[in-house]
Amino acid sequence: MANELPNRPVQRLAVLGSPIAHSQSPALHRAAYATLGLDWQYDAIEVRAGELDDFLAGLGAEWHGLSLTMPLKQEVMPLLTGLDRMATLTGAANTVLLGRSDAGPTLTGFNTDVTGLVRALADAGLTRATHVTLLGAGATAASALVAAAELGAESVDVVVRTPSKAGPLIELGHGVGVAVTVANLTSLGSPERQSDLVISTLPGGPVLAAEFPAELRSRAVLFDVSYSPWPSSLARSWQAAGGTVCSGLGMLLHQALIQVRIFVSGDPFEPLPREDEVLQAMRGALAEEPVGG
Repeated sequence: MANELPNRPVQRLAVLGSPIAHSQSPALHRAAYATLGLDWQYDAIEVRAGELDDFLAGLGAEWHGLSLTMPLKQEVMPLLTGLDRMATLTGAANTVLLGRSDAGPTLTGFNTDVTGLVRALADAGLTRATHVTLLGAGATAASALVAAAELGAESVDVVVRTPSKAGPLIELGHGVGVAVTVANLTSLGSPERQSDLVISTLPGGPVLAAEFPAELRSRAVLFDVSYSPWPSSLARSWQAAGGTVCSGLGMLLHQALIQVRIFVSGDPFEPLPREDEVLQAMRGALAEEPVGG
């Protein structure tokens, strides 16, 4: 790709979800498009569970792409006309590229959360983890499980309030070559728990009924996908034990960069013109945005 992009008409994009007021995606994407010289509009729009089909049906030709967050990453799947490998593998898409073909409108779904999580952990100095503990069993948990596999995990212990909901993660683990066990949240404090990396996909930073052992918190890395409010209760407990904590902002940053690639070229693997400058601008926008908590 050339160093500069050709002039393009204004395109509309947005992040959809509920709640959405706290989202920092607009700041990230606006910074990227400004750096690329693209006069594109990116907004945050409240779309609740059950409302996505109607929203998509009402979009005009000016709409180019969508970012999806809770609770829409799985709801969108049957509405898509195409999927990338990661969306197919995880059963969740957080990115939709809108287009047209001779047969009509197209909606291609991508999952950029897996790459975003792996890159965020690399920023924190973690490029390999053998034993991983995963909190939660939703759409983001599936992406976290695949990310754990990419980090070389041999086993993942999925810890949830309702173990029966973790069945799809056990099946996914089989598909990516990771042994998955399931436990209840009340087992967190077991002194026998071993983990190099703990990934929490629980929204909103809830206060847990049990606490990880202090020895584990002092040596294992905690990646908390939540970033508002921050620090979460889990992050505070990790900091109190002297452990390493990463917020979801790093994942948000890196998955958004891959989204920008998709919206600009249609290809998550095609680097952007002056991508280092784009990433720097996005980091700057993230630093300027207040984080609740």
